[in-house]
Amino acid sequence: MQDPFDRFKDWFEDAQKAEDMADAMSIATVDEQGRPSVRMVLLKDHGPEGFTFYTNLQSRKGLDIKNNNNMAFCFHWKSLARQVRIEGEVNAVSDQEADAYFASRPKDSQIGAWASKQSQPMEGRFEFEARILKYTAKFNLGDVPRPPFWSGFRMTPRKIEFWQDRKFRLHDRHVYNKNDQGNWDIETLYP
Repeated sequence: MQDPFDRFKDWFEDAQKAEDMADAMSIATVDEQGRPSVRMVLLKDHGPEGFTFYTNLQSRKGLDIKNNNNMAFCFHWKSLARQVRIEGEVNAVSDQEADAYFASRPKDSQIGAWASKQSQPMEGRFEFEARILKYTAKFNLGDVPRPPFWSGFRMTPRKIEFWQDRKFRLHDRHVYNKNDQGNWDIETLYP
């Protein structure tokens, strides 16, 4: 069986041809009390180094990660009847990598990153719009710097499961588990 990163690359390329948002993935974190939380984010990079996404570090997910960097990701590509589940630890990307990605974003998205107090209570939409105007004026000319509270995380997986739908619920499930030598052990699971 092929390397899990090569297999993911092949499946992801198929999904990009078939799905509107193939890069959308659900990510699960746990808070200090061990209560889980799941939400959708966009995958921004993938390869043997891991799977990368970006966020506000003061958001709920950012705070959860600060307390416990074990996470789970799930991709579901309905049109292909495929799912990929990934478990592992996430760590911050370098400042240089976060700066480069932030600089590649549309200016409106950069300003939105400054304006949004992600996951914090909001008085009303007008409050948010006023913050957008404030940062639009502040960064009207020139480049928008990356906020100090915004960065990325890369998951180093320890487990990757590929699930393919089959008739009569006789699905294919192949799990790659990273062993102590850094290699991948492969198991086939009952559906």
